[in-house]
Amino acid sequence: MENYTMEGRTYRYYGQEAPLYPFGYGLSYTTFRYRDLVLSPPVLPVCANLSVSVVLENTGLWDSEEVVQLYLRWEQSSVPVPRWQLVAFRRVAVLAGREAKLSFQVLAEQRAVWAQDWRLEPGTFTLFAGGQQPGQKTRAPSEVLSARFRVTGTARPLGRC
Repeated sequence: MENYTMEGRTYRYYGQEAPLYPFGYGLSYTTFRYRDLVLSPPVLPVCANLSVSVVLENTGLWDSEEVVQLYLRWEQSSVPVPRWQLVAFRRVAVLAGREAKLSFQVLAEQRAVWAQDWRLEPGTFTLFAGGQQPGQKTRAPSEVLSARFRVTGTARPLGRC
C-alpha cells in the first residue's frame, strides 16, 4: 500500500457527504437546549489550551441524559484535515426543567496536524458544542452552537511546546 491518505476512506474526510450513523446518533425521550457557549481566551498563543463552557438545559418533561459533544474545525491548514474532529464529549444526566453548566479543556495537541511530524499552526478555528455533529440531520431536534477562536504565533512542532 502506497497511498495512506484518508480522503474518501473515512467519514471524517468525505467532503460534503454525511455518514449514515454519525457519532452520537440516536433519539432522546426529552428535549435539550444549549446556550452560553464561551471560549476562553478567544485569542491564544499556539501552544496554549482552550477553556470551553456551555450550558445544557433539559426543556422536556422527563429526566434524561445527553451526550454533549465538542468538535473542532480548522478554517485553513497547510495539510488536509478532517471536516471537523471530536475533541471532547461527556454524558450528562439533567433533571427535567433543570440545567447544567459544563466545562471542558481543549488541549493544544488536539489542534495538531500531521505534516511529516505533529505540528501546531496558527489560524482561525471553529468549535462546535451540541448533542450531535455539526450539520447532522436527525429525527429528534438537537442544536449545535458554534464559536470561533484564533491561534497566534508561528507554526512549530508539537514537541517544542
